[in-house]
Amino acid sequence: MNEKSVKVNGVNMRWLEKGNGEPVVFIHGLPTSPDLWRYVVPELTNKKRIAWEMIGYGSSIEEGRHRDISIGHQAAYLASWLDAMDYQKVTLVGHDLGGGVAQIIATLRPNIVQGLVLVNSICYDSWPIPRVKALRALGPVAERFPNTAVRLAMQTFLQEGHVDNERAEESMNYFWKHYEHINAAEAIIRQLRYLDVKDTMAISHMLPDIKVPSRVVWGASDHFQTIDYGNRLARDLNAPIDRIEGGKHFVPIDYPKHVAKAVEEVLKEQIFAKG
Repeated sequence: MNEKSVKVNGVNMRWLEKGNGEPVVFIHGLPTSPDLWRYVVPELTNKKRIAWEMIGYGSSIEEGRHRDISIGHQAAYLASWLDAMDYQKVTLVGHDLGGGVAQIIATLRPNIVQGLVLVNSICYDSWPIPRVKALRALGPVAERFPNTAVRLAMQTFLQEGHVDNERAEESMNYFWKHYEHINAAEAIIRQLRYLDVKDTMAISHMLPDIKVPSRVVWGASDHFQTIDYGNRLARDLNAPIDRIEGGKHFVPIDYPKHVAKAVEEVLKEQIFAKG
């Protein structure tokens, strides 16, 4: 994928891009980056595939230092980028926090969303998870944790979210690189400090109003975002759910074909609706 960036309303925004046509926009979560989608994108063809980077994450950590990087504002950043790029119709694919961003845009800017895929996504009151709340509560104390301690914590988190340690170690190599040469604890605490369940609760009652082709993909053994929330999302969206038995949180990496299949189904449903 080609790395690109542009400044929108004074904010430098970065994304990875491949292909042509109407865009499918992939939105990652915590503590990942656009590389989360590295196995999904090659499974798709004949569409422009864009892995957008949230402000304050990945290579854009410094860009978020003095900005609001809450999920609500991430949705506003992404919407302003879509407008700047003149993308009038997009399909959104979101994982974890990125799924929350996708829900907000689909409810508040329904005119630009023509398809939606949510993968082990935050929703309703499913987040922040208890360990995030506990770490955030430590505040300035946690910001002084050495990188060695933060690296171990991230490694443990990734291991719990993957189906095997080999995948977890690979993910560690991709995602830790954005933290290893900075004060990792400070960056992560800043990310956690902006997590507010009000962002998804404010639009949860509007989810049944989303009338575009949608799919839900969920690792049934995810301890971070449990399958009950996936089932609830599927009901509210009137969408099929692909329940992956044994799957955990990082489904886009462990089960990319399932995610790609859901995207393809949504795209085909769009064509049928237009026809």
